[in-house]
Amino acid sequence: MQPGPLNLITDVQGLKVGHAQDPNLKSGTTILTADSPLTSSVHVMGGAPGSRETDLLDPDKSAPGVNAFVLSGGSAFGLDAASGVVQGLRRQGRGFPVHTARVPIVPAAIIFDLINGGNKDWQQSPYPKLGEAALESSKADFTLGSVGAGLGAMSASLMGGAGSASLVLDNGITVGALMIANPIGAVTTPGGRHFWAAPFEIEGEFGGLGPDPRSGLGRDMKSDKITAMMRHANTTIGIVATDAKLSKAQCKRMAIAAHDGIGRACMPAHTPMDGDLIFSTTTSAKELSAPDLDIAMIGHAASLCVARAIARAIYEATPAKGNLLPTWREKNAS
Repeated sequence: MQPGPLNLITDVQGLKVGHAQDPNLKSGTTILTADSPLTSSVHVMGGAPGSRETDLLDPDKSAPGVNAFVLSGGSAFGLDAASGVVQGLRRQGRGFPVHTARVPIVPAAIIFDLINGGNKDWQQSPYPKLGEAALESSKADFTLGSVGAGLGAMSASLMGGAGSASLVLDNGITVGALMIANPIGAVTTPGGRHFWAAPFEIEGEFGGLGPDPRSGLGRDMKSDKITAMMRHANTTIGIVATDAKLSKAQCKRMAIAAHDGIGRACMPAHTPMDGDLIFSTTTSAKELSAPDLDIAMIGHAASLCVARAIARAIYEATPAKGNLLPTWREKNAS
């Protein structure tokens, strides 16, 4: 398996990603969409999720496809970003047909970034406009790091961000991940230099430093983020995608497997204070030749992409005035 041309989730042809952010707010929104509805599902493993329209993604529910996904900052307020995306899709004439009406299907998940140092003294939610702006800016080639929903994200010891990665399987199927890294856990080992996901790095995509040579790691759970924010407020959310033709149930299995990537990249992961959630989706462009084996490999590839995307999110974060934590590049400048 090798990364696709962009090493982004949009190596799954037909997908587009858009970011919108407000530096003063220190928050933003990221969306993923496609021209045609996407067969999709979801799996939640965090103890404190914030989400919208996730029930529709269960395999027994009737909604056949998703028009867009929203990943947003803003905690519960950030779910309003989906309303802006719905409005934008409605103007485009897109949505699930119900007699003479069309209803856009837009699942959403949020991170908590309300006390990250940004100006939150607003009277009207800024997130609907951010959602609509993210939809309007969506494209195949997009930026990583301190953008969109990742603008004000933080990990245990470093600023978080938005990350993405892809893999093309030997059979030609493409798998990708788009992640917003805001975990209670650390994405780097103690000292802030080596990434937990280092064994899965490809071609120096997050620094090429390799694994931490020390042993006995993972026992110290000190979190500078908790010290800075004085409360538990965390989440790693994202989307995994493929072009393999999957059912909703098979998408569910891909989402479950993809969570292994959070466990490989964050220490600890899936805590009661995290809202860890992964959407899964497919463009259904390629038939499976050996379904059981193909689905196993798609899930494995998704987990690797998730781990790499989380590390890339932290690696690509950029400094900004008022950040409560340093970026990886600031921490390791020498």
